[in-house]
Amino acid sequence: MNAPSTSPPIPGLAPVPSLSWSIPGLREDPTMCIRCRSAQLLCGKPVCPILLKYRAFERTLPMVDGVELAGSSPPGLFVGRFGYPKVSVGPLLSPEHGSTELLDTPEEWVGRSVSDVIGFRTSLVRGTTRIRVTDAERSVPMLEDLQLLGIAGESVESEATFRRPPRGHLALSDATPPFGPSAPIERVRLDVRRVDPDLDRLSSDTDANARLAVTELYGRGVRVSRIQRAFSVGVLGRRGRRRLVPTRWSITAVDDLLSKRNLERVRELPELSEVLLFRLTALDNRWLIVLLPGAYRYESIEAWYPNTLWNPSPSQLVVMGDHEWHDGRTTYASIGGCYYAARLATSEGLLRLGRQAGVVVLREVHPGEILPLGVWNVREYVRSALRTPPERLSGLPELSERIRGTFAIPLDRWLASSALLHDARTQRRLDEWIDARAG
Repeated sequence: MNAPSTSPPIPGLAPVPSLSWSIPGLREDPTMCIRCRSAQLLCGKPVCPILLKYRAFERTLPMVDGVELAGSSPPGLFVGRFGYPKVSVGPLLSPEHGSTELLDTPEEWVGRSVSDVIGFRTSLVRGTTRIRVTDAERSVPMLEDLQLLGIAGESVESEATFRRPPRGHLALSDATPPFGPSAPIERVRLDVRRVDPDLDRLSSDTDANARLAVTELYGRGVRVSRIQRAFSVGVLGRRGRRRLVPTRWSITAVDDLLSKRNLERVRELPELSEVLLFRLTALDNRWLIVLLPGAYRYESIEAWYPNTLWNPSPSQLVVMGDHEWHDGRTTYASIGGCYYAARLATSEGLLRLGRQAGVVVLREVHPGEILPLGVWNVREYVRSALRTPPERLSGLPELSERIRGTFAIPLDRWLASSALLHDARTQRRLDEWIDARAG
């Protein structure tokens, strides 16, 4: 792991719009919010003070009149993590009728604005009921219907009755896409007319463990978001071992599992012999994905510009990253699900290229990222970048110039934060040494 680093005010740093706000009593640690991201409440407050800023969005959310709702589910559902092992589970319902699949399909959101994504998600109302995670294979009210929703192959017409009118509350998370109002659900009718045949078959296979089921679904071309949904609602795995998995955890678990599966194949490929560079700017994030010659290794680094979502400092930047060498890592990455989402995307890129290589993902986050949208944006935008033609560079000096010309943050901050770039600059490969001796 690369330790988080901060800097004093940066001479020459490009000016940014002032989005600062006062958070009384917040500890003077500019890395705290990035390490916490509302999950651990490291500041000691009962709720995240940064996310409180966005309660103003409530007035823009569609409100449900009364306790009845009829419409379509994308299909979508959410499994919470608070109160584990008895968690909040329920469908995501839209008051619109017809095809609403776009509202819960992150793979289709590339190129959309933040406003578009928030608009998709705030139109979804979440019904909630408490279910123990170990009840995935038991006959529990509403759960069988939700599990059928989890393998649906198209939008599902639905009718729901809530115990009280859903509250206008925008649920925000760094891991999962946001959604709108929620309320305890009394009853729901879900008219599932077509299930995804691959999800249906694997959900019926009670001899296949969850790892095998997930990788087989992926190999058949089932979208990662659909696999994550089925994994979360407890319809995959061996009989007696199935569990409900909080959505936040299922997203990272599937990204981790699938990228490890891909990397088993990547490590058998020939080594890349040149430096390739992929660039992308989206959602006020600047991306550079670097492929370095040699054996597989991987690193993901995030630089949070002043006044960005998880870095409220008006003048300091924070850089955090994690890496792994050829054999992978055994500890959880400090930057969370973004690490595994980018690793899945880059492992797919290496397989398409037919080469193993060193991979460095550099992400500079600017103040335009005003809301946490979930790790889907990392996975899908890295995927998108790797589908573009690469720049073929002459070597590390030219790469340094590209980094300098792409990012506002100084080159030396990136180089000081990167274990892989440091290794590439200071270590000579054996074949280079042999060539030099032969010359």
